[in-house]
Amino acid sequence: MRAIIIEDEAPAARRLTRMLEKFQIEVTTSLSSVRDAVQYFKANSAPDLIFLDIQLSDGLSFEIFEKVEVSSAVIFTTAYDEYALQAFKLNSIDYLLKPIDQEELEQAVKKYRHFKPGERMLQVDFEDIRNLLVNPVDRVYKKRFVAKVGQHLKLIPVTDIECIYSENKGTYAHTEDGRNYLLDQSLDQLEEELDPEKFFRVSRKFFIHIEAVSDIVSYTNSRLQVKLKGFRESEVIVSRERVKDFKDWLA
Repeated sequence: MRAIIIEDEAPAARRLTRMLEKFQIEVTTSLSSVRDAVQYFKANSAPDLIFLDIQLSDGLSFEIFEKVEVSSAVIFTTAYDEYALQAFKLNSIDYLLKPIDQEELEQAVKKYRHFKPGERMLQVDFEDIRNLLVNPVDRVYKKRFVAKVGQHLKLIPVTDIECIYSENKGTYAHTEDGRNYLLDQSLDQLEEELDPEKFFRVSRKFFIHIEAVSDIVSYTNSRLQVKLKGFRESEVIVSRERVKDFKDWLA
């Protein structure tokens, strides 16, 4: 069985490749952008199976299928949950929430292999899923966090937060009064809980709040450095692959 992975985070793609080796699935290539995927499908025959991330470095992966026709079966690998899961279930072989679990991957592969040779695969309605992702209905975002401080519980409104960052396997919220609070969730778990109009994930390590930005300067390797009003614990760097989206977010 031949498969390709379309995923813009190299560590995630390598991890999935290793996991698939246990199921005798050959990953022939790993692609990280819409542009690279379109070029690949124009020059190569379609694989049996595609493991498809939704958000790539240069746009939504659905743009690939607007430009080329691909007949492969699709298993989504995505950080999106809740409101979009039913669409994924109805319109693909399966979906896998990140970080991908070995047992869930095994079930998805078994589901794919259950199809008989020549049987028509489920046709993915990318437009319907795109609409759910881009225009979610009645989406409610987190308004406050609860952090433990000694024997007390502290309520932290998101409006008081300058940034949320990871350090030494912990997740911390830095507030405008200069304090840091340990949170229960990981940054990946917070991806869908924070209002994207207010918070932006500039790297694997940082979310920043739009109202906390005091300055933005050029940095090495086509990156940007964001200076916040009060946060001084470490540099806040926008990773190169997120610079374009970051600029769009600021506009």
